[in-house]
Amino acid sequence: MSFVEIAATVLAVIIFCGSLFDWFIHALALSFGIRHLYKKIELSPDEELPGVSIIKPLTGVDPHLKSNLETFFKLNYPKYEILFSVQSEDDPAILVVKSLIESYPKVDAKLFIGIQIVGPNGKVNNMVKPYEAAKYDAILISDSGIKMGEGTLTEMVAELSPSTGMVLQMPFVCTRKGFASVYEQVYFGTMQARNCLSANAVGVNCSTGMSCLLRRDVLDKAGGLAEYGKYLAEDYFIADAIRKQGYKVGLCTTPAMQNCGQYSIGQFHDRLVRWAYLRMSMLPTLIILEPLSECMVMGIFASWAVQYLFDFSAMGYFLLHVLLWFLLDYILFRIVMGGPLPFSKFEFLVAWLLRETLSPYVLFNCHKNQTVTWRSKKYRLKWGGLVDEPQVQPQKTVSVV
Repeated sequence: MSFVEIAATVLAVIIFCGSLFDWFIHALALSFGIRHLYKKIELSPDEELPGVSIIKPLTGVDPHLKSNLETFFKLNYPKYEILFSVQSEDDPAILVVKSLIESYPKVDAKLFIGIQIVGPNGKVNNMVKPYEAAKYDAILISDSGIKMGEGTLTEMVAELSPSTGMVLQMPFVCTRKGFASVYEQVYFGTMQARNCLSANAVGVNCSTGMSCLLRRDVLDKAGGLAEYGKYLAEDYFIADAIRKQGYKVGLCTTPAMQNCGQYSIGQFHDRLVRWAYLRMSMLPTLIILEPLSECMVMGIFASWAVQYLFDFSAMGYFLLHVLLWFLLDYILFRIVMGGPLPFSKFEFLVAWLLRETLSPYVLFNCHKNQTVTWRSKKYRLKWGGLVDEPQVQPQKTVSVV
């Protein structure tokens, strides 16, 4: 056997084993999703729930902002406060927050205007003052686009055991009008859910900070919130710091429901490109591994490997590969939904095929640019997740309303 044949055989075996690992990830996500998602939480009636400080960093207004924020005023939870924060006095979100505070006078809510610069991360800068002013040890960080269920905070607190330092919500999307919403839901209910569920099943860091509950005393031991203003993906590094202290990072039984009022396929692709660039700057090995976790890319490579090793039809294997991947994603989506599809099976098929075929395009675009645009600002990422921003201003005064 020549050197070329030996090299080709070794490569084919590696690719085939990689494809088996992808199927293992599918199975792990499905099994964990069935066992964990929407699991009924039973609390003792005598159990005293801890107070929770909810930090809501806001920037601007979209059509669903008021209805999203209002869900936090209606939480079925005995003791909590809501700490809103905006960056400047001319932010239109201020009027929305003030109207809700007036409509719900019995809810403990405050508005912080202005930021404290601790690094390039604008979200962290916007949260530092409310974090320092929070009266409770349990801190919920929640993005402006999250729509919260009445019992969701109770479910998150129930997961915050003495050995758990942080509880995440798996990101998902509310059902909205238009195909762009279907496309977004299919992504979060398949690719994103598969990664999140399988990672949490084995204790791998796969943190998303759009809705997370954490212990302030644990984070303070790791430097406090301000320490993570130097990262753009502060959620990942906060979770990593909590794990290094010996605490677990749990997953809430209910997903985080994103309900942004402005969305399109193009806008969503921009988010995917930004996230991919962030992941690969933090974990450079994903430059090779992430494409191989995509259906079409792995299907092409695995088809060649199977034909080379077993003399099986490459086209036949590719079609079987895509069909099985689709069926497993369909089952996973149903698990994440907790019920039937909110749209037709045909729409699911079209959205799934579009996402899978466009994934190489998204990954290509994340390598094409050397900067990330987020909230109208451009950031240059360094290996390891550190971030540079063109201008870092001195600390600004923060007022409380």
